[in-house]
Amino acid sequence: MKTHYVLEGPAGAPVVTLAHPLGATQALWDAQARALLPRYRVLRYDVRGHGRSEVPPGPYTLEQMAEDLRALLDGLAIRETAFVGLSMGGLIGMTAALAEPARITRLVLGDTTARYGPAVEPMWHERMRVAEAEGMTEALIDGTMNIWFTAGFRAAHTEAVDRVRAMLRATDPRGYVGAIRAIGFVDLTERIRAIRCPTLVMVGEKDPGTPPAMAQVLAERIPGARLRVLPGAMHCSAVESADEFNEALLDFLRT
Repeated sequence: MKTHYVLEGPAGAPVVTLAHPLGATQALWDAQARALLPRYRVLRYDVRGHGRSEVPPGPYTLEQMAEDLRALLDGLAIRETAFVGLSMGGLIGMTAALAEPARITRLVLGDTTARYGPAVEPMWHERMRVAEAEGMTEALIDGTMNIWFTAGFRAAHTEAVDRVRAMLRATDPRGYVGAIRAIGFVDLTERIRAIRCPTLVMVGEKDPGTPPAMAQVLAERIPGARLRVLPGAMHCSAVESADEFNEALLDFLRT
C-alpha cells in the first residue's frame, strides 16, 4: 500500500495525525495544520483509495485502513501520536486505538459514529450504485455538500466549498466505493468501550449525517470521553467551524 502523506513541524515535537472524511484528501486539514504547526509535528495522509494514495481493489475494511496507518507510522519511525479523525477518519481512529492502544495517545473524533445503522444503508447503496455506474457525478457531490455545509456557509464561502467539491470530483470511484464498504455497515458500538486514551468527541450542532445523538453515544461508551457540540455547523465542522474546532482541539491536546 503506497500512502501519500505530508509531515511538517518541528523535529522532536509531539506528533498529531489527521485523517480525512470519505471523498476528501489530506488537504482538507489545512486550517488545522496551520493552527497545530507552531508546537506540534503534523502528519496528514490520504486514506487508501483517495487523493494521491494507491487505489487497491475493494472492498476495504477498517482493519485494513488501521493497518495502513500503522505501516505509515512505522515507516516514519513515529512511536506514538495523537489522532484526529473526521467522519471516516474517526472510524479509522477508533479502530487504530483499539488495535494499538499504546500508540494512539489521544483521540479526537469529529462528526463520526460507531454505527450508522440500517436507516442509512439505502443511502450508502445508492451512492455506490451511482459511483460505480456513472462516476463522481455532480448530483452525488451536491448531495454530499448539502450534508457537509449549511446553506449559509455554502453561499458565503464558495471558494472553500468549491475546494472541497474538487476533492470529491477527483476521487477515484473505485476507492470511494471500497471505502463505503468499510465504513457504511460497521458496528463498533460495544468495542469502543475498550478505548482507554483520552478522547474528545466533536460534532456540528446541525450535522444530519452523524448527528449529536450519535456523538453522545461515543461520549457515553468511551470511558472518560468529552463531548463538544459546535454551534451552527453541519457535517464538515473542521472546515465550516474551523476556529471553534481548532480552539477545542488545541485545548484538548494541551490539557
